[in-house]
Amino acid sequence: LSGGERQRVALARVLLRASPILLLDEATSALDTTTEVHVQEALQDACKGRTTIFISHRLNAVSDADRIVVLSDGSVCEEGTHEELIEK
Repeated sequence: LSGGERQRVALARVLLRASPILLLDEATSALDTTTEVHVQEALQDACKGRTTIFISHRLNAVSDADRIVVLSDGSVCEEGTHEELIEK
């Protein structure tokens, strides 16, 4: 399996569990752009009603989050919604 295929299998396994908390670390980093869009749409639906923590270096992966926390050197340097952070 390619890196993207392994990542999709891992995501499918996680989403099949009825876990109330999800921790997704660079969940779409190995996917091509088209597949990433589809997976992010599916993740939005799958994350409803769950506490979900996304760890990502890419803004588009977290732009729909209720709250974004920006870390620098292990400390919180900014926090807010996507819109609030863009305004700063």
